[in-house]
Amino acid sequence: MSFMALLLALMLEQVRPLSEGNWAHDLLRQWSLGVRHFFDTGRKHQAMLIWALAMGVPVLGVLLVHWVLMAWLGWPFAMAWSIAVLYVTLGFRQFSHHFTDIRDALEAGEEQQARTLLAQWLQVDATTLPRHELVRHVIECSAIAAHRHVFGVMTWFSVLAAIGLGPVGAVIYRLGGELPRWWVATGMQNVSTRPEQDLALDDWAQQAWRRIDWVSARVTAVTFAIVGNFEEAIDCWRNHAQSFPDDNDGVVLAATSGAINVRLGGETLRPAQEVPDAEPPLAQPSTPGMEPHMVHLRSMVGLVWRSVVMWLVLLFLLTLSRLLG
Repeated sequence: MSFMALLLALMLEQVRPLSEGNWAHDLLRQWSLGVRHFFDTGRKHQAMLIWALAMGVPVLGVLLVHWVLMAWLGWPFAMAWSIAVLYVTLGFRQFSHHFTDIRDALEAGEEQQARTLLAQWLQVDATTLPRHELVRHVIECSAIAAHRHVFGVMTWFSVLAAIGLGPVGAVIYRLGGELPRWWVATGMQNVSTRPEQDLALDDWAQQAWRRIDWVSARVTAVTFAIVGNFEEAIDCWRNHAQSFPDDNDGVVLAATSGAINVRLGGETLRPAQEVPDAEPPLAQPSTPGMEPHMVHLRSMVGLVWRSVVMWLVLLFLLTLSRLLG
């Protein structure tokens, strides 16, 4: 059932993709912001409970619907529910249009348009970015987006569905990643007036997300290594993952670098609306590999699609073995 649910959800998402501001994501965002508004008092010992409430209600709701459908209507209806949840949580087309538009602009020689599109995507200042650095940032952002919108969701969904929890894993992963982003974005609007203790919930949400993403980031890295240059990907993972600010993102980016033989890391981008008197972004060490070029954008697309095919084949074989066994 996991194989069919994932396959049909991916096909549906390709035919009729959800927009970035879709009603389901907006509903969850309003729920999370409401929970914070009514329950957050800034005390550290309450942060875990508030996070658990914001996560727990949607997760339990999805799980209860899955169990009710399985018990009363049978597996076809439960699979339809899984497809619906995956359709909302999976997101190839929620980020791929940014990649495609920037790639098309670069292929047409419109570098300034590509810089503008990258700035709009990441909310950064990219006005003076040279071409090879522009390509590098597109590859890095695409690798992380593919991990968070596709492979991380697939990992958590597959594992928890195998023990009878239906599509709960997909909700845990995507909501776990969105909560800190939504809460931090809201807090930044009035950062000058926020008391220091009000950051306790932000810190807890970030820590919880790092724990949720720890296993899935390494699964994505292994997947990229298998379908790419295995030895280089593993070597780059072992020796250069720590060069990136975030441990989990570093694992994915280092594996990506080795898998397609491209240099990643280096100068970071300034936010489009930088806080006054903020320190300039720190440069980070680069991974080994070729200077980023357009060919690496095509390699990135191939890496992602080969990884998707590998996942689907693996789930098909596991499903077939269960049916035959």
